[in-house]
Amino acid sequence: MMRRTFLWASTNPWLSRRLPERRFVRRAVRKFMPGETLEHALGEADRLGGEGVPTLITMLGENVETVEETRGTVAEYTRVMELAEEMGLDVEVSIKPTHLGLDQGADVACDNVSELAAQARGRGTLWIDMEGSEYTEATLSLFRAVRSRHENIGLCLQSYLRRAAEDLESLIELGPRIRLVKGAYSEPPDLAFPAKSDVDANYLALARRLMDHLADGGDGFLGLGTHDPAMIGPLSEYAAAAGLDGGRFEIEMLYGIGRRDQRRLVWNGTPLRVLISYGDAWFAWYMRRLAERPANVWFVARSMFR
Repeated sequence: MMRRTFLWASTNPWLSRRLPERRFVRRAVRKFMPGETLEHALGEADRLGGEGVPTLITMLGENVETVEETRGTVAEYTRVMELAEEMGLDVEVSIKPTHLGLDQGADVACDNVSELAAQARGRGTLWIDMEGSEYTEATLSLFRAVRSRHENIGLCLQSYLRRAAEDLESLIELGPRIRLVKGAYSEPPDLAFPAKSDVDANYLALARRLMDHLADGGDGFLGLGTHDPAMIGPLSEYAAAAGLDGGRFEIEMLYGIGRRDQRRLVWNGTPLRVLISYGDAWFAWYMRRLAERPANVWFVARSMFR
């Protein structure tokens, strides 16, 4: 019930206007993002880099309304990559298709993402995030189109979708760079597994399938986007047994969540990358983070009374 409530709130226009004005909400969101500006994000990337932790940066925003707005997004991500390089940081970039024009047309999104992929060459992977299921097919087509021109492109797959295994099989011969997550949108049961146990089982199966492909000499990369110890522990062991190093496998965790676990992974030599988000369009993203981890609601509650 709590998860459904937060997912509903993430799409409510009235709440998206009103709640960000509340001081306790703005204070609580700082747990998950260092600030709204790129300088905040790069400052934390610099600090984490000093601890031996590379980062992944995303600017919050989705479903822009005009082609002109998409060009602003391209310009901002160009700035991310240029400043990160100037600072000598190991930073990769993650983008949302609807932030780069998927609603304005497949050609618009493809041109924008291809431009960023070209700029990212030599700077790591440009990751395409996955949004709600209404965009899944279009996002897969976008990935294939850009991947035909640029090999340094990665794609997010969501294990709560029933189609995820079929999608992975359709991509695997491309030698895909995949970030595997459980999924954070509200989806009907005919499209997504409603039971957590089924989502977890599919997550493990998808990860092992791609690891087996890599261990057999196949091209590609796997980033495990999770904070769940039941996923991290067994799959880290599976990766080690398969001989996968940091060039083919890593754990990807969100900034501010599970910091002790992040330090433990670094101490154990497990490849780790931390995702840092920034920007002022954080409300829907923040509600989805609370839906993923209802325990964080208590952090918000404590913030109300400070």
